[in-house]
Amino acid sequence: MRIRPVRAADLDKLHALALRSGIGLTTLPKDKQSMKERIALSEHSFSTELEKPGDEYYLFVLEDTETGAICGTSALASAVGLNQPFYTYTLGKVVHASPALKIHNQVQTLYLGNDFTGCTEICTLFLDAEYRGGGNGKLLSRSRFLFLTEFDQRFDERVIAEMRGVSDDKGFSPFWDALGKKFFSMEFPEADALCTYGNQFIAELMPHYPIYLCMLPDEARAVIGKVHPDTQPAYDMLIAEGFRYTGHVDIFDAGPTIEADIRSIRTVRKSNRFEWSIAPAGTTTQPETYLVSNTKRVDYRACLTELAFDDAGNLLLPAKVVDALELRTGEPVRACKLY
Repeated sequence: MRIRPVRAADLDKLHALALRSGIGLTTLPKDKQSMKERIALSEHSFSTELEKPGDEYYLFVLEDTETGAICGTSALASAVGLNQPFYTYTLGKVVHASPALKIHNQVQTLYLGNDFTGCTEICTLFLDAEYRGGGNGKLLSRSRFLFLTEFDQRFDERVIAEMRGVSDDKGFSPFWDALGKKFFSMEFPEADALCTYGNQFIAELMPHYPIYLCMLPDEARAVIGKVHPDTQPAYDMLIAEGFRYTGHVDIFDAGPTIEADIRSIRTVRKSNRFEWSIAPAGTTTQPETYLVSNTKRVDYRACLTELAFDDAGNLLLPAKVVDALELRTGEPVRACKLY
């Protein structure tokens, strides 16, 4: 199993994967033409020389090298909100008090804003159910941090992740039903799909005044800042990496948006460049599993493996890992212990 950048030839396989991703993953479009455009943007982003982040989008796929199957995706958006506003709700608080009546009420609110404009976003994480387990989710998510570390001039100092909020298999979202539906006059799946084509309609239709949570039903308030059950492992992994929830939620399903300073992300801090050689036959590996990548941009590759070190501190890589990473003699690797 290895990570690599998406390419045009992956369109059919990636589209089939997107159709299995369910509702709520707007950056993995179900429309094939939109998917084709997303792949083209990614290929252009990987191939372009840059000194600072812009509207680039880097889409990675998880590939089974034995079967050729595309079984997962993850991505990096260099700087959100530059061409189209990036909206979130921020949880706030207002006080209504009357000394004469001896009443003092603190009321939670939601404010529509663009607090994350210019931030790098990790996004588009989806792993086919057939391939869940065995470290594939960790590889899919954390391999982005090795790429981000190696090419940090392409990304912002602040990194965010929008986590999928609570909705059922049919696309019913308690939060959307209580709030967004009142202004959009459409069901959650339809509004969610429209984001693929832009979000100007959000500015046109959403209320710009504070939303008082006490006016929402219990079912809607209960899911604010909560993640979809299928997303919980990804959320827990990012929290372990150093991300934190700061009271920002998605305007559609109220899923949490979490953030981290790029230098505080565990994989960024703990990864290092190493020289390597092929492990001799019979080499006994250490029990720790490592995330390893090459240091190339257009031909980026990453995988998980158990490693040994020689007396000089260089990595001893299994021959199959060298092949998967498409390494040549003398090229360094970047590696981080999984945990």
